[in-house]
Amino acid sequence: MFILFCLSLWSGVFGDDAVKSESVMEGESVTLNPDVNTINELRWHFIQNNKKILIAIINRQNEKKTVYDDALDGRFKDRLKLDQTGSLIITNTRTTDSGEYTVTGGQKEKPLSIFNLTVYAPVPVPVISRDSSQNSSSSSNCSLLCSVMNVSDVSLSWYKGNSLLSSISVSDLSRSLSLHLECLDDFYSCVVNNPIRNQTTHLNTELCQPCSDSVSLIVLISAAAAGFLLIVTTVCLCFLSESYRAG
Repeated sequence: MFILFCLSLWSGVFGDDAVKSESVMEGESVTLNPDVNTINELRWHFIQNNKKILIAIINRQNEKKTVYDDALDGRFKDRLKLDQTGSLIITNTRTTDSGEYTVTGGQKEKPLSIFNLTVYAPVPVPVISRDSSQNSSSSSNCSLLCSVMNVSDVSLSWYKGNSLLSSISVSDLSRSLSLHLECLDDFYSCVVNNPIRNQTTHLNTELCQPCSDSVSLIVLISAAAAGFLLIVTTVCLCFLSESYRAG
């Protein structure tokens, strides 16, 4: 028990080297909790170009809080707060807030906690359109494009129901994903997502008219053939009936 107590005290005083990861969408708030209870003065830093930039100090004994939101050219202006536990709260987050944050005890260099914050940009709704370079009035194949532009750290995917058909994942995506489909139904969808959000667009089958036209043509031909067969059968039966009576 004494050994466990010493290890717990050591962790509380000298910190934890493990990096804690936090992810939020742009515009949301995030709280970085150092989970340190044995030190009165905590100093928060933002790491830029391997340099520690002081952004906040709290003395929990006298409850004095100081926020340096004019640091880094005012990047955090009016968006930094400290609660009574010493946790750092960043409101209305921006993608430029992404990076490494450390908290130290007083003037000490060794961090008590390290946070890696990632702020993701909003995920746009994917757009499904006809691929005019592939579609033609004489083709029964339907070619579509699912597009999303000027985003980063996303995946773009085609689904049929819950089954994944095709997917592409890149850090910077400014191109379209194309998938050839035949005789579409209402179960196709395009999804764009990052690690914490997604947007889905379901296919409107009217976008692929050539395929629909081919289906209609097949139905008409089948109906005409069935009608012709019925007429021929009726004529043959009448002829046989007349022949039987004449005999």
